[in-house]
Amino acid sequence: MVSPEPVRVIAVTSGKGGVGKTNLAINLSIELAAKGRRVVLMDGDLGLANIDALLGLKAQYTLQDVIESRCEIRDTFIKGPAEVLIVPAASGSQGMVQLNTAQHAGLVYAFDELAKDIDVLVVDTASGIGHTVINLAKAASEVLIVVCDEPASLVDAYSLIKLLYRQQGTTHFKVLVNMTRSSGEGAATFAKLNNVALEFLGVALIYAGALPYDDDVKKAMQKKAPVVLAYPKSKYSLALKPIACTLDRAPINTAGQKGVTFFLTRNF
Repeated sequence: MVSPEPVRVIAVTSGKGGVGKTNLAINLSIELAAKGRRVVLMDGDLGLANIDALLGLKAQYTLQDVIESRCEIRDTFIKGPAEVLIVPAASGSQGMVQLNTAQHAGLVYAFDELAKDIDVLVVDTASGIGHTVINLAKAASEVLIVVCDEPASLVDAYSLIKLLYRQQGTTHFKVLVNMTRSSGEGAATFAKLNNVALEFLGVALIYAGALPYDDDVKKAMQKKAPVVLAYPKSKYSLALKPIACTLDRAPINTAGQKGVTFFLTRNF
């Protein structure tokens, strides 16, 4: 028998809110699906979910229903743009951000059922450095940290990197600089964060690229549509394509584990 290919799990995180993390997760998922990948996009903000609302979709079931045994993980699927399957989380549920060990174990088994049917799981984490964010980030095969050229964004991103490195031993971080306003801003912003990580942690970060500030992103959001579909020739859309291609071609780091089980099992 041939073992199934491992699922690529990308945790899109930031430390600080307001840097375009969720918008990136949505559009990156669509770009990966356009390459023929079977993509599931999970709303990892378990208590303040918003992906379905941003796309104008209505969720019948959420991860809260899975945790409370009212449905299976597949019952939560919403068919999104470009055939991306979206797993919505609950909105306004404090209990979902305080899951116990047994509830987390339920998520392990729920996602493992998807292993043979998907290629990529994109997880849009909540902002900040809370328990759930750390757990989702450390369990993914790839951690993609979104920053912008603001002191608060860089400080919070470094705090997240420091926590994952010192508490979990994570050393592989990719950094994407968003909302840049000049051609050199992305590399310069990355250098600031990378220099600090090297000096104080001895960790070398990986530059994933930069995305420009683009008014078309806001216009697409007002239409409740992904910018890569609403404005495929926009600066943002064109810049995202090579970034998605590089992520798609990168080796998958599963620490010797297959399927989706490794996503979450290392946490609890």
